[in-house]
Amino acid sequence: MKRLLIISYYWPPTGGSGVQRWVKFTKYLSRMGWHCIVYTPSNPEQLARDESLLTEVSPDVEVIKRPIMEPYALYRKFFKASSKGAGVNQLNGQKKTFTQRLAVMARGNLFVPDPRVSWVKPSVRFLAKYLKDNPVDAVITTGPPQSMHLIGLGLKERTGVRWMADFRDPWTEWYFFKHMGLFPWTAARHRRLEQKVLDSADTIISVTPMVQEDFQKRTSTPVVCFTNGYDDDDFNRTAPPLVPGRFSVVHTGIIASDGNPLRLWDVLARKCAEDRGFKTQLRIRLAGKVDMEVVEALRVRGLMDNVDLLGYQPHYQTIAEQRSANLLILPIREEPEAAKILPGKIFEYLAARRPILGIGAENGASAALLKEVGAGVMYDWDRVEPVRNFIDSCWERHLSGDEAPCDGAIEQYSRLNITRRLVEEVL
Repeated sequence: MKRLLIISYYWPPTGGSGVQRWVKFTKYLSRMGWHCIVYTPSNPEQLARDESLLTEVSPDVEVIKRPIMEPYALYRKFFKASSKGAGVNQLNGQKKTFTQRLAVMARGNLFVPDPRVSWVKPSVRFLAKYLKDNPVDAVITTGPPQSMHLIGLGLKERTGVRWMADFRDPWTEWYFFKHMGLFPWTAARHRRLEQKVLDSADTIISVTPMVQEDFQKRTSTPVVCFTNGYDDDDFNRTAPPLVPGRFSVVHTGIIASDGNPLRLWDVLARKCAEDRGFKTQLRIRLAGKVDMEVVEALRVRGLMDNVDLLGYQPHYQTIAEQRSANLLILPIREEPEAAKILPGKIFEYLAARRPILGIGAENGASAALLKEVGAGVMYDWDRVEPVRNFIDSCWERHLSGDEAPCDGAIEQYSRLNITRRLVEEVL
């Protein structure tokens, strides 16, 4: 049996697409003759817990946990989440207090590439010894945090092991980077480390075609693309029925302040004012972390009586919310770099087979995917009338009872098929 070592900061019970990506890969790799060993911190910083994800982990996966030291307790003390511009994503272009700006600068300049960097050297020492006694066929590092790739780099230099770096998000070309308050020499150090990873790995893995193209321009290392996806096992149960007398507009996951779809809220508020039946039936169901500025925008527009703030939900409940929606909304952060990214939730949205309304770059990766599959539309942040027309069409279908599932071809995005490609093309 072939052996694969996966180095990942995130592992259940923490939620999020970063966890699900490799939980799902290991699930199917185990069925394809690979013994997966996951190396992960024993005490990671966790924003949310999802115990239900433990049931997703294959019993054949071997997990090695080692302690990590992180500065986040002190960081949170200075950067209070209740303050404007903080919320679920502190590294953004929102206005911040002096103390918050200082905290961001300290984080960005003292910890390169990220606050998990102190785990790199002890991990390389430990894993080099582990690999000597327990050889593997390949090592995969998955980031962010990008420190995981520095562990892979260290192992490559010390042992010569075959190493693949899986970038779930870009590094210096990601929008977080420009908001970190970096000094020029710190930014240059990031770029040197990134280039060394790109040039030293045997294979670079990206999650979108646009990021794959960007990376390939910068290195001679082969760059391949394996997107996130949906798991058939999550959708093989009977879909929950649409609730009679309720028009559910659903979002799952994080809505950060820099992805607040203000024009969408304007359209919904205006339609509520013009159509009493719509106002009576409208439920805006937000399952996941929501920035306070998003809630305030809904309140100012008089929509809070129509809002259900569900908070973080177990994965199975998130799937149920998606499948029982009359309309799924997909706001993309209003940053040019975000246009190249495919949010992990988009694939589960596709599998839910409900209409999708995206708010973001019309020439971005998400827009291209929605058009390819025929599952929805994407409109720029400030376009009002097309958004209103799409919502009107969904509302009319709801009133007529004609809400048949979307019927696009999505099989290539199943976790099983993506894992098959991973084995055939890379492993």
